[in-house]
Amino acid sequence: MRFVSREERSQLTTAKDPKDRLRTSIELARNRLTRLEAFTSMKKFDQALEELGGYLGLIDDVRAFCGSMIRDKSSTRDLYRKLDIELRAHIPRLAVVRRTTPAAYAIHLKAAEEYVRETRADALDSFYGHSVLRDDSSSGDKKPGSKEPPEGVKRP
Repeated sequence: MRFVSREERSQLTTAKDPKDRLRTSIELARNRLTRLEAFTSMKKFDQALEELGGYLGLIDDVRAFCGSMIRDKSSTRDLYRKLDIELRAHIPRLAVVRRTTPAAYAIHLKAAEEYVRETRADALDSFYGHSVLRDDSSSGDKKPGSKEPPEGVKRP
């Protein structure tokens, strides 16, 4: 269950500009992740899952916030770049916690890892929105580099 507490929501709403809001969101998420690691090391897995829900709520909030902005602006790309850099460090931390967690709880951590990876991929996609040419899959069914044998030649 993803959620943002009232205290965290009030801190986010007091942020004046997008850069400050992103910084506050990342700071709050980092604090949640640190508490998640602490609860896991103390074998308090229920409290750790509560912290995970708060962490995912903050990541979800920052994802929605950045998604509502115009992607073509350089300031928005800067925010996405900062988000990408921060989330790059969170993924290994989640993986370490998952390895020390019982299987019943680890499935939630694995899902959280995947969600953070998707968020990071969205952040990276903002850089390539209009400049990347996509392969048209309807242009040919053959693999590049595959050769068809000449007509009349049978393969054994």
